[in-house]
Amino acid sequence: MSSMRAVQVVGYHQDLEMTQVPVPEASGPWDVVVRIGGAGVCRTDLHILEGQWAEKSQVALPYTIGHENAGWVHAVGSAVTNVREGDKVILHPLITCGLCRACRRGDDVHCETSAFPGIDTNGGYAEYLRTSARSVVKIDDSLEPADVAALADAGLTAYHAAAKAARRLTPRDTCVVIGAGGLGHIGIQVLRALSPARLVVVDRNEAALALAREIGAHEGVLGDGSQVEAVLELTGGVGAEVVVDFVGEGGSTAEGIAMTRQAGDYHVVGYGEDVVVPTIDLVSSEKNVIGNLVGSYNDLQDLMALAASGAVTLHTQKYALDDFQQAVTDLDQGAVRGRAILVP
Repeated sequence: MSSMRAVQVVGYHQDLEMTQVPVPEASGPWDVVVRIGGAGVCRTDLHILEGQWAEKSQVALPYTIGHENAGWVHAVGSAVTNVREGDKVILHPLITCGLCRACRRGDDVHCETSAFPGIDTNGGYAEYLRTSARSVVKIDDSLEPADVAALADAGLTAYHAAAKAARRLTPRDTCVVIGAGGLGHIGIQVLRALSPARLVVVDRNEAALALAREIGAHEGVLGDGSQVEAVLELTGGVGAEVVVDFVGEGGSTAEGIAMTRQAGDYHVVGYGEDVVVPTIDLVSSEKNVIGNLVGSYNDLQDLMALAASGAVTLHTQKYALDDFQQAVTDLDQGAVRGRAILVP
């Protein structure tokens, strides 16, 4: 049995460690083993190390993290016909059953018996990863795994929220995006592709705002403490029809709700703090607070179509797998433009 490098969580509030583990095998009929070409480094990985997911995931340590993965098919189980060895693929983050009510509706994310590589089973900070035939999406020849890996989760999450938001936006509306970082810069491009609304982006970082304008934002607002007033001013005092909050911590939730107009939608995507709203305010203003997890397999197919057409481009910073600690540190310190990608 051959072995491979894998970056593992060995304990909470401890640094990740590089280890040697066996290469996974395609032992089940629907298994697909993928040689990793790129694994995205996500803020959720920092939250995992802080122990925020320990209760929810119940994962046994040590295990390999990394939930944004793309690469080439290395081996397939006996029943797999949709991909073959050598195919270039991006991985839907969940391994799903295909048989439960949610899966039958195409809502794979709420599968009743799913596994989530990188969260509750071994992920992609490694040379190989085992997933299932239901989770692999073949990608266009023009796309490289290391360039699109973070679309598997960050991009998919941003797409899911942006597509939900876009369904109610008209040309007369304003949509505020809070946070133009790894998720936000994808959400901005998706909203630009799917929606005719005016896009206003709020970020604390001037460079992030400059990137946001470059990729389609109509207005940039510096998050310097006066952002609520600035958004109200841009919307004639009433607020935005839709606010998509890719930050979800550091006070952004209170600001996001304050920027949302009556009967508007406040979408929370990034997380870390509580949403605190007096019920009388929710009732009297009839605002909607909407949670967003990752998108479905169909959402990922739609996103890859946008990527292949050039409507969505991922801005990445690449690191060798051995430099995993640097990537994690850079992300933690806000030094990554776009998304950090580990390349085995």
